[in-house]
Amino acid sequence: MLYKASPGQVSYGESIGILLLDTYTPFVPGDVGNATTYSFPVRFQRIDGFTFSKLLTKDPALVEPLLEAGHNLVKEGVKAITGDCGYMAMFQKEIASELKVPVFLSSLLQLPFMEAMLGPEEKIGIICSHSDYFDHEILEGMGVQINSSKLRVMGMETAEHFRLAAHVENGLLDPDVVEQEAVSIAREFVSEYPDIKLILLECSSLPPYGAAIQQATGLPVFDYVTMINHVHSAVVKSRFSGFM
Repeated sequence: MLYKASPGQVSYGESIGILLLDTYTPFVPGDVGNATTYSFPVRFQRIDGFTFSKLLTKDPALVEPLLEAGHNLVKEGVKAITGDCGYMAMFQKEIASELKVPVFLSSLLQLPFMEAMLGPEEKIGIICSHSDYFDHEILEGMGVQINSSKLRVMGMETAEHFRLAAHVENGLLDPDVVEQEAVSIAREFVSEYPDIKLILLECSSLPPYGAAIQQATGLPVFDYVTMINHVHSAVVKSRFSGFM
């Protein structure tokens, strides 16, 4: 087999490109920003100066650094591009229309798929980083059409250790403590809203605690990693072997 080099590309074999905010938070295994989360190679691209607080301003000028970083990932050969913050969703349309590979910036893109699984009275429970920042403008920015009555939302802002690590960015994180906080919030959530039948973890730092949340609630749990694995399975197909 003869391989051909791509101009400007100096490494190969990374299927998923991940746009990273400029943060000071430990990314533990299971976090979108930790390479050991994946069973396949990924490529990270930090956007210098693009902080979480800056993202929350919703400044349209932020599209430009996102696009620049996305183009860099495409030049390095990735087959699809995601991000490490669900609130990047507000720029989903602009980035997807510009880049020449599939773009899926937010775990919230799974909502229509999840909604199709529900019965008439069943709901999706979204656990997000900070509930005050979740609004339907984000969903509109992605082009997601979903019945808002199907959604319940609860945030992690009352979880003190998580808040200090993810919002204050004090540089420290104890995953055992965050797991306890996340499970406590999930239990409160489904107790308050027993009509929740599926859970979506919006924040890219929450997948490490998905298994514990599922064990505590007995519900299917979707997150960034379920989405990334799904897209990877579509852009890098595997051949099957077995017997009959």
